[in-house]
Amino acid sequence: MSAEKELIIYTDGAALGNPGKGGYGIVMMWGTQRKEIAEGFEFTTNNRMELLAVIIALEAVKRPDIGIHIYTDSKYVHDAIEKKWVFGWQKTGFKNKKNIDLWKRFLLTYPKHKVKLHWVKGHAGIKENERCDQLATSAASKGPWLKDHGYIAESNSSKLL
Repeated sequence: MSAEKELIIYTDGAALGNPGKGGYGIVMMWGTQRKEIAEGFEFTTNNRMELLAVIIALEAVKRPDIGIHIYTDSKYVHDAIEKKWVFGWQKTGFKNKKNIDLWKRFLLTYPKHKVKLHWVKGHAGIKENERCDQLATSAASKGPWLKDHGYIAESNSSKLL
């Protein structure tokens, strides 16, 4: 990936209560251009918001010819993708896995891009990671809140088992 054609993305997710009100924050940087995205959810989990942030960021990218570096403080998301666990989960139909709806959505957009995920330590003074945390926490605490239908459906189906 060449430096002049790289998109830098920072993502973070938050849940107040886990499960509870949640939100995600995204900072996207292309040269001198910058875009921030955040949304809040009524009832969800931290892991769902961490993963949704990556998905929303990738879905926002319209050019398939650029390198994308995503920085996340979520070991769950980073390891599932970089260690290729999600592809094994896909082969087994995501048996006994959570967040299936989001992982399937991720797998629809991920192959369209040249993505490298990087793990960063959260709350360690990394400027853009801290900004994503502010965006995610603010969206979680202030709303407006969307419904996380995937989490609601997953919670209801696990009660039936």
